Amino acid sequence: MAKFYLLKWLGLCGFVLGFDQLTKWWVQNVLVLGERIEIFPWFSWVRWHNEGAAFSLLNSAGGWQRWFFVVLAIVFVGFILVELWRMPVRDRWMGWAYGLILGGALGNFVDRLTDGYVVDFVLVHYAQYYFPAFNVADSALFLGASLWIWRMLAESRQKRADREIEQAEK
Repeated sequence: MAKFYLLKWLGLCGFVLGFDQLTKWWVQNVLVLGERIEIFPWFSWVRWHNEGAAFSLLNSAGGWQRWFFVVLAIVFVGFILVELWRMPVRDRWMGWAYGLILGGALGNFVDRLTDGYVVDFVLVHYAQYYFPAFNVADSALFLGASLWIWRMLAESRQKRADREIEQAEK
Protein backbone atom coordinates (compact mmCIF):
# COMPACT_ATOMS: atom_id res chain seq x y z
CA MET A 1 0.00 0.00 0.00
CA ALA A 2 1.38 3.39 -0.98
CA LYS A 3 1.90 5.80 1.87
CA PHE A 4 1.87 9.11 0.01
CA TYR A 5 0.89 10.97 3.18
CA LEU A 6 4.44 10.38 4.42
CA LEU A 7 5.75 12.75 1.76
CA LYS A 8 4.70 15.80 3.78
CA TRP A 9 6.76 14.61 6.75
CA LEU A 10 9.72 13.79 4.51
CA GLY A 11 9.23 17.25 2.99
CA LEU A 12 9.47 18.76 6.49
CA CYS A 13 12.65 16.76 6.98
CA GLY A 14 14.02 18.11 3.69
CA PHE A 15 13.13 21.69 4.63
CA VAL A 16 14.89 21.40 8.01
CA LEU A 17 17.93 19.78 6.39
CA GLY A 18 18.12 22.42 3.67
CA PHE A 19 17.63 25.36 6.04
CA ASP A 20 20.20 23.92 8.45
CA GLN A 21 22.81 23.48 5.73
CA LEU A 22 22.08 26.94 4.29
CA THR A 23 22.53 28.65 7.67
CA LYS A 24 25.75 26.75 8.36
CA TRP A 25 27.06 27.65 4.90
CA TRP A 26 26.24 31.31 5.59
CA VAL A 27 27.99 31.25 8.99
CA GLN A 28 31.09 29.64 7.48
CA ASN A 29 31.25 32.31 4.77
CA VAL A 30 30.60 35.30 7.04
CA LEU A 31 32.35 34.48 10.31
CA VAL A 32 35.82 33.14 11.03
CA LEU A 33 36.21 30.28 13.47
CA GLY A 34 35.83 31.56 17.03
CA GLU A 35 34.32 34.90 16.01
CA ARG A 36 31.44 36.27 18.05
CA ILE A 37 29.04 39.08 17.12
CA GLU A 38 26.78 40.30 19.91
CA ILE A 39 23.29 41.07 18.61
CA PHE A 40 21.57 41.62 21.97
CA PRO A 41 22.99 41.57 25.51
CA TRP A 42 21.67 37.98 25.74
CA PHE A 43 22.18 36.73 22.14
CA SER A 44 25.22 36.39 19.87
CA TRP A 45 26.12 34.90 16.52
CA VAL A 46 29.25 32.75 16.77
CA ARG A 47 31.15 30.28 14.67
CA TRP A 48 32.22 27.31 16.69
CA HIS A 49 33.02 23.79 15.60
CA ASN A 50 31.76 20.96 17.80
CA GLU A 51 33.34 17.55 17.27
CA GLY A 52 31.16 16.10 20.02
CA ALA A 53 27.44 15.84 20.61
CA ALA A 54 24.98 17.88 22.65
CA PHE A 55 26.65 20.14 25.22
CA SER A 56 30.03 19.26 23.60
CA LEU A 57 29.86 15.70 24.92
CA LEU A 58 33.03 13.88 23.74
CA ASN A 59 34.26 17.05 21.99
CA SER A 60 37.89 16.28 22.81
CA ALA A 61 37.80 12.48 22.51
CA GLY A 62 40.55 12.28 19.91
CA GLY A 63 38.64 11.73 16.68
CA TRP A 64 36.95 8.34 17.12
CA GLN A 65 33.74 10.11 18.17
CA ARG A 66 33.20 11.35 14.59
CA TRP A 67 32.58 7.85 13.29
CA PHE A 68 30.72 6.82 16.41
CA PHE A 69 28.23 9.68 15.89
CA VAL A 70 28.01 8.95 12.13
CA VAL A 71 27.06 5.31 12.82
CA LEU A 72 24.72 6.35 15.63
CA ALA A 73 22.98 8.79 13.27
CA ILE A 74 22.56 6.12 10.59
CA VAL A 75 20.98 3.72 13.09
CA PHE A 76 18.77 6.43 14.59
CA VAL A 77 17.61 7.72 11.18
CA GLY A 78 16.77 4.14 10.20
CA PHE A 79 14.75 3.71 13.39
CA ILE A 80 12.84 6.97 12.82
CA LEU A 81 12.10 6.01 9.20
CA VAL A 82 10.64 2.68 10.36
CA GLU A 83 8.56 4.46 13.01
CA LEU A 84 7.38 6.99 10.43
CA TRP A 85 6.34 4.14 8.12
CA ARG A 86 4.42 2.44 10.96
CA MET A 87 2.80 5.67 12.11
CA PRO A 88 -1.00 5.90 11.78
CA VAL A 89 -2.16 8.28 9.05
CA ARG A 90 -3.92 10.62 11.46
CA ASP A 91 -1.10 11.00 13.98
CA ARG A 92 0.03 14.43 12.82
CA TRP A 93 1.86 15.29 16.03
CA MET A 94 4.17 12.33 15.58
CA GLY A 95 4.58 13.23 11.91
CA TRP A 96 5.81 16.66 12.99
CA ALA A 97 8.08 15.07 15.60
CA TYR A 98 9.58 12.56 13.16
CA GLY A 99 10.02 15.15 10.40
CA LEU A 100 11.83 17.56 12.71
CA ILE A 101 13.99 14.82 14.23
CA LEU A 102 14.94 13.39 10.83
CA GLY A 103 15.85 16.80 9.44
CA GLY A 104 17.93 17.68 12.48
CA ALA A 105 19.68 14.33 12.65
CA LEU A 106 20.52 14.45 8.93
CA GLY A 107 21.72 18.06 9.18
CA ASN A 108 24.30 17.22 11.82
CA PHE A 109 25.06 13.88 10.10
CA VAL A 110 26.05 15.70 6.89
CA ASP A 111 28.40 17.96 8.87
CA ARG A 112 30.08 15.09 10.69
CA LEU A 113 30.44 13.05 7.53
CA THR A 114 31.87 15.85 5.39
CA ASP A 115 33.77 18.00 7.91
CA GLY A 116 34.19 15.89 11.05
CA TYR A 117 32.44 18.52 13.19
CA VAL A 118 29.13 20.34 13.53
CA VAL A 119 28.95 24.10 13.02
CA ASP A 120 27.22 25.83 15.96
CA PHE A 121 26.32 29.50 15.66
CA VAL A 122 23.54 30.53 18.05
CA LEU A 123 24.71 31.56 21.51
CA VAL A 124 22.25 32.52 24.24
CA HIS A 125 23.66 33.95 27.47
CA TYR A 126 22.95 36.07 30.50
CA ALA A 127 25.78 37.83 32.28
CA GLN A 128 28.40 35.10 32.81
CA TYR A 129 25.91 32.24 32.27
CA TYR A 130 26.02 30.63 28.85
CA PHE A 131 23.81 28.02 27.22
CA PRO A 132 25.87 25.83 24.85
CA ALA A 133 25.92 27.14 21.27
CA PHE A 134 23.57 25.37 18.88
CA ASN A 135 22.27 25.40 15.30
CA VAL A 136 19.08 24.83 13.28
CA ALA A 137 19.51 21.04 13.35
CA ASP A 138 19.86 21.05 17.14
CA SER A 139 16.73 23.20 17.44
CA ALA A 140 14.75 20.83 15.21
CA LEU A 141 15.96 17.82 17.21
CA PHE A 142 14.92 19.51 20.45
CA LEU A 143 11.48 20.47 19.14
CA GLY A 144 10.90 17.04 17.63
CA ALA A 145 11.96 15.24 20.80
CA SER A 146 9.76 17.57 22.88
CA LEU A 147 6.76 16.77 20.67
CA TRP A 148 7.54 13.06 20.93
CA ILE A 149 7.70 13.20 24.73
CA TRP A 150 4.53 15.29 24.90
CA ARG A 151 2.76 12.75 22.66
CA MET A 152 3.93 9.80 24.78
CA LEU A 153 2.72 11.53 27.95
CA ALA A 154 -0.65 12.31 26.34
CA GLU A 155 -1.03 8.67 25.23
CA SER A 156 -0.14 7.45 28.70
CA ARG A 157 -2.72 9.75 30.32
CA GLN A 158 -5.36 8.63 27.82
CA LYS A 159 -4.68 4.94 28.48
CA ARG A 160 -4.87 5.54 32.23
CA ALA A 161 -8.18 7.39 31.82
CA ASP A 162 -9.53 4.59 29.62
CA ARG A 163 -8.58 1.99 32.26
CA GLU A 164 -10.25 4.02 34.99
CA ILE A 165 -13.45 4.28 32.92
CA GLU A 166 -13.31 0.56 32.17
CA GLN A 167 -12.90 -0.29 35.86
CA ALA A 168 -15.72 2.06 36.86
CA GLU A 169 -18.06 0.33 34.39
CA LYS A 170 -17.42 -3.08 35.98
